Amino acid sequence: MSGPDRPDPCPRPHGIRRGAALTLVFATVLATAAATGALPRDEAEDPPRPLEARAAAATVDREDVARAAAEAMADGKSGTAAAEQFVSRSGDRWGAVYDRREYEEFESALDGEYSGVGLGARRTGDGRLEVSQVREGGPADRAGVRAGDGLRTVDGVDVARRPVTEVVALLRGAEGTAVELGLQRDGRKWTERLTRTLVTTESVRVRRLDGDTVLIKVEAFTKGSGERVRRAVRGAPEGAGVLLDLRGNAGGLVSEAVSAASAFLDGGLVATYDVRGEQRALYAQPGGDTGRPLVALVDGGTMSAAELVAGALKDRGRAVTVGSRTFGKGSVQMPSELPGGSVAELTVGHYRTPAGHHVDGRGIAPDLPASEGAERRARSVLGGLRGAS
Repeated sequence: MSGPDRPDPCPRPHGIRRGAALTLVFATVLATAAATGALPRDEAEDPPRPLEARAAAATVDREDVARAAAEAMADGKSGTAAAEQFVSRSGDRWGAVYDRREYEEFESALDGEYSGVGLGARRTGDGRLEVSQVREGGPADRAGVRAGDGLRTVDGVDVARRPVTEVVALLRGAEGTAVELGLQRDGRKWTERLTRTLVTTESVRVRRLDGDTVLIKVEAFTKGSGERVRRAVRGAPEGAGVLLDLRGNAGGLVSEAVSAASAFLDGGLVATYDVRGEQRALYAQPGGDTGRPLVALVDGGTMSAAELVAGALKDRGRAVTVGSRTFGKGSVQMPSELPGGSVAELTVGHYRTPAGHHVDGRGIAPDLPASEGAERRARSVLGGLRGAS
């Protein structure tokens, strides 16, 4: 997964320490879904927050969770802790409970801010964990950390075999707190002690690769990213093809993902989902560019809201997808405030692509598999599409 200290906006699977939970909420996350009121009013009175998952999750009644929190508080205990224990026992693998401060940080992340060291991580083809990028001016950059450095430990924890999402969660934390990284470069091993700071992210980056190709890299679907994608497409030279890079995109606000998909579609279905058995749908806005050659790059770090975009463009024949199978998170969580001000994110349903394919636990297989050299292959495919248009 690439991206600055950002895996996905989803709750962590049970077993990851609670302090790391918030970062596994971001996408998505840090992939999440629509903030309250972000979806069209006829879509849902209580808009869903779809968060990453590898397998279908059990559901739990939010009233039962609220009751557990209230009973604990009546006994002078922590309502947040009681609710978390209840969700953990429920079988809802991706359900989670956050205190008020954590949830405020979660909302800030959706605005494109997070507390970390300005460092991205990824798994290489030979299985090594390395730094994927370093944000200019951030704590890691000031300490001399470089892209390509091996990442061995975080606060003394060996991360060589841990999921990248979990490693990124360990990198993040409260502003002003310290984290110690074990690094390796050219056979030399050393540690760096960094202080986390507030980092503002650029979720969409646009680059001209040549006169005929525009690369639009979407790191996450935070607020405003959908419109930035639309502006980038409108501003591309006439006849130029677009590489939409969704690799390492942990997800984000579903409303922003729908807006981004709308840049390439003229209305129509983006995804369907169910909330406690009730079927609902998400539709693209009309007026998108339906003729420009388009290739979407995806990988195992493409999650949730990003999978909705990839699935819509693929199923509707709008883009050729290149890369590796996506993460596979299609379960839907909804936020619910608990007694005492904490918030529970509980699984209530699942998403499907326009062709009816389930994403949860399966992911999306690209049209053309490619791992090493995926971008090169994508550019070659785009050239062929331009020639055929």
